[in-house]
Amino acid sequence: MFDLIMKDILGTPAILVGLFALIGLLLQKKGIADVVSGTLKTVMGFIILGAGATVIVGALDVFGKMFEKAFHIRGIIPNNEAIVALAQNSFGAETAMIMLIGMIVNILLARFTKFKYIFLTGHHTLFMACLLAAVLSTSGLSGFGLVIVGSIILGALMVLLPALLQPTVREITGSDDIAVGHFGSIGYFAAAKIGKLTGNKSKSTEEVKVPKSLGFLRDSSVALALTMAIMFFVVALAAGPSFIEKELSGGTNFLVFSLLQAITFAGGVFIILAGVRMLIAEIVPAFKGVADKVVPNAKPALDCPIVFPFAPNAVIIGFLSSFVAGLISMLLLPLFGLSIIVPGLVPHFFTGAAAGVFGNATGGRRGSMIGAFVNGLIISFLPALLLPVLGSLGFKGTTFGDSDFGVVGILIGYIIKLFS
Repeated sequence: MFDLIMKDILGTPAILVGLFALIGLLLQKKGIADVVSGTLKTVMGFIILGAGATVIVGALDVFGKMFEKAFHIRGIIPNNEAIVALAQNSFGAETAMIMLIGMIVNILLARFTKFKYIFLTGHHTLFMACLLAAVLSTSGLSGFGLVIVGSIILGALMVLLPALLQPTVREITGSDDIAVGHFGSIGYFAAAKIGKLTGNKSKSTEEVKVPKSLGFLRDSSVALALTMAIMFFVVALAAGPSFIEKELSGGTNFLVFSLLQAITFAGGVFIILAGVRMLIAEIVPAFKGVADKVVPNAKPALDCPIVFPFAPNAVIIGFLSSFVAGLISMLLLPLFGLSIIVPGLVPHFFTGAAAGVFGNATGGRRGSMIGAFVNGLIISFLPALLLPVLGSLGFKGTTFGDSDFGVVGILIGYIIKLFS
């Protein structure tokens, strides 16, 4: 029963969000038809979002293998899922309890403080609970004490980080109905601040003037497909047809295969945008029941792709800028005596794209580029700095990818070292 609740229900984002929608609709005393429809469409929207993410990850995995072969780069690739899987052997029970109690702390803080955010990105809650269990264990904490301290920290992060981003989220969405609940918040916050300092918000990425002869580029899906095709072709030519056709494509011509992967990537982004639109359309009115009855004025804090539809061009710009920063960081990290962090395309796409949207909201086109570039530096240097903390636990070879994991892990590790 415990595994059912923790892994299959609370650990599944679509079910978790659907449960909140169900509770909200029931609290509003909606008819059975509205309850069933609203709940299923909420779950469906999240599943569609996840399906798009799966398509993107598949295409990026192919690109990553081609990139590694082409440039013979060896290093550590940040991967949240990989390190959580490793940690479950040692900290599985503590992770589960921190996640469960942390979610309760989140609701209590939203109910009794001014931070009215309910964090609904279930997989990131699990990742942060795992990080806290692992790092706090190095302080000598164990059992009940470790779980309570970890839960309080987790619950606080689940309301404070969405609150940190909300002023910019209001600028992005034009409303105060939703929040961003994703542990890449420090990167997005930095992108927004840097964007404001370096850019001009009146010159939005969404107002780029395109000549009539290139009018097809106004369609963000077409522009993204062409951009990715260029990247795939360059890397494919460097990797060589023999490797691609023998190891990846199953005999399909390497350039045709690369083109299909680029279009697949663009299709995945299109699926994500469709899922986000459906999710927003259902979760916001359904969540009103929770806000009115349980946590007055509460806002659902949702995964970072929730902002993608508001600036599709910034999504492309943000991803590319963040990835370029990751490539440059590979050259810089050894100069500081740090391990080489190979740019993980998944974190650079999702957090880079979101950072591009945040930078655009405060600084327009220039803000989007520079803000996302700064995010790319952050998610390259922080994982390298986090490695020594995790290395003592036997997790060498991988690390957490997104900015908040690095900040929280490094701070806690430093505090433990200071007092031990």
